[in-house]
Amino acid sequence: MNALLPIGSLLLSVSLLLMGHGLMGTLLPLRGLLEGYSSGELGVLGAVFFLGFGIGTVVGPRAINRVGHIRTFAAMAALICICVMLQSLATGPIVWWVSRALTGMCLSILFIVIESWLNANSNNDNRGMIFSVYSVITLAVVTVGQFLTTLSDIAGFTLFAVATMLFAASAVPVSMTRTSAPVPTGSSKLRLGYLFSLSPVAVVGSLAIGWANGAFWTLGPVFAQRETGDVTMVAAFMGATVISGAVGQLPLGWLSDRCDRRLIIVGAALGAAIAAIGHVFAAYYLPTGIIACAIAFGFFALPLYSLCAAHLNDQVEADEYVEASSGLLLLYASGAVVGPLLASYLMNHYGPQALFLFTGAVHSILVAFAIVRMSLRKSAQSVDKMTFSDTLISTGTVANLDPATKSPTG
Repeated sequence: MNALLPIGSLLLSVSLLLMGHGLMGTLLPLRGLLEGYSSGELGVLGAVFFLGFGIGTVVGPRAINRVGHIRTFAAMAALICICVMLQSLATGPIVWWVSRALTGMCLSILFIVIESWLNANSNNDNRGMIFSVYSVITLAVVTVGQFLTTLSDIAGFTLFAVATMLFAASAVPVSMTRTSAPVPTGSSKLRLGYLFSLSPVAVVGSLAIGWANGAFWTLGPVFAQRETGDVTMVAAFMGATVISGAVGQLPLGWLSDRCDRRLIIVGAALGAAIAAIGHVFAAYYLPTGIIACAIAFGFFALPLYSLCAAHLNDQVEADEYVEASSGLLLLYASGAVVGPLLASYLMNHYGPQALFLFTGAVHSILVAFAIVRMSLRKSAQSVDKMTFSDTLISTGTVANLDPATKSPTG
């Protein structure tokens, strides 16, 4: 508890920020449907968000080096407020695409600020506890934000105003904190070819997961809305996925620490593919069953990125954790640009169920690739694994793009 007191204001800022993010992530696709957006236009909306997110991972450290953590946080929160207000006033696709790309960039930079700050205020003894609390807060407030869409008519201005207030309020605790912000120095390198040579499964997996998850986060609310016609069910559908994904981290991570991680990646990807196909059957025969499918999909699909990061981290040296984290994140963001575009095209031609036909196919391809790689290269028995919980801290976030970040090994 004493370790959390100095970062209490930062955690409060995180809560407000991600509650607003959860609200907008569900609100925009639903409002877009009311405005007459096609699945393709909504797919572009998701793609440009992740494009902006990827750009943010590159420009964020430079911004922090230039003006510091607190000013960067305040500036990015202000820009997001402008974007949200702009989206409420002008609902045309071009305006939404540009503002959503800017939002993605700002959020990426904000994550860098937050997570590097957490790392700088933790040590080997308390880092696991601090980041566990951070992860729980993240998942909880995003879920709360998604349910905020049920408080008012999505066709009105109120929900945009609520999101704007949450984003604006998130800058207050950080700006007023007496805790010293970290001082970033140096830079990190990036060699994707080198990372692929160390772990083809992790590299290809991160790209594939970006395809599948980017499509789901962008078009999942559209699928649920078209299948149920109920905003409350949409919030329940997305919330169930997030919560089950958090639960899935624990058993899958525990298993991956005790055997070849690639086996767990194969099993999780296969489970995600089966759950995705379950969505298709539920949509035709038992619409209320999509919540159960969402739970299964979240449990298997959402931990996959962390499993890939853990597998790559087993292969790199301690001074390469930053490179591994930034490389996988950029691959994920790249895949998440393409995924919504492809999935939206399929949904336009074959209906909302095509979203999960797409994600199921992507996860199945990952299963096949991982099995082939396992047959070609056996797991090295001498590898000294980093535990999964430590991997979540050192490579599971964008924080390691910030040169101020320290790895758990010091």
